[in-house]
Amino acid sequence: MSALRRLWSIGTGRFGILVVVVIALTALVSLFWTPFDPASVDARARWSDPSWPHLLGTDGNGRDILSLLMAGARTTVVVAVSAGIVASLLGLVLAALGALTTRWVRESVAVLVDILVAFPVLIIAMMISAVWGGSLAVVIWSVGIGFGVNIARVTRPELRRVLQSDFVVAGRASGLTPVQNLVRHLLPNVAPVFIVQLSWGMAVAVLAEAGLSYLGFGAPITQPSWGVLLGDLQAYISVHPLAVVWPGLAITVTVLGLNLLGDALREAADPTLAERTPRARTHLPEVVA
Repeated sequence: MSALRRLWSIGTGRFGILVVVVIALTALVSLFWTPFDPASVDARARWSDPSWPHLLGTDGNGRDILSLLMAGARTTVVVAVSAGIVASLLGLVLAALGALTTRWVRESVAVLVDILVAFPVLIIAMMISAVWGGSLAVVIWSVGIGFGVNIARVTRPELRRVLQSDFVVAGRASGLTPVQNLVRHLLPNVAPVFIVQLSWGMAVAVLAEAGLSYLGFGAPITQPSWGVLLGDLQAYISVHPLAVVWPGLAITVTVLGLNLLGDALREAADPTLAERTPRARTHLPEVVA
């Protein structure tokens, strides 16, 4: 609870929490209710301006944009959470293999991570979609693999550093197995770095889903998605610019919220960062005097 209170006391943390909560609640509510059926077409209401009952207007097929955004939030949450799980598992496994095993295994893992890091997430997604076709699974696995190796690259040296700490050596001397040492001592001490990387990975997952769906490699056109909606509306941006604003704004705010939440989580979880700022403010008048 103390870490949560510290997180809430940080302005960026409050903003990130509010964004994540709003998106999650929107996705949950859309499972049971939306103002209109997202797939419902009403030719008489094509390109309606924001007004009652279409609060954000309609698209060229007469579909309610607010309902499409609410339904698209489900896709965003599924992709972000699933890609985060894949990236976490892959990154922690590679980091543990690269830090806690024998020398030849560590060096082999380091070379493998360096090779995979050279491939951007979008390139990995296009390579996978060329074999299995475009789908949400392609986005999830490509982002999971792409950011999993990034997590491993950043977390591995942190694990190696913590591995030399006195409490880890004492734990090893007391009979703890490498797995027990990893769970009790190593992972909690690299958690701040891991959390920041994971939040960035989830933010990139949102961007990747929108970008790949826009290009036709992500969600199918029959599934509500912010990227699909943005791709449908961008052709009419010169005629109906306001309609394009809503999906673009949803993507921007979500990615910004996840990034700011990750930074705030790192600051709240790392006691050295939490103590450094107040101490500097306390001694500043004395230095000036």
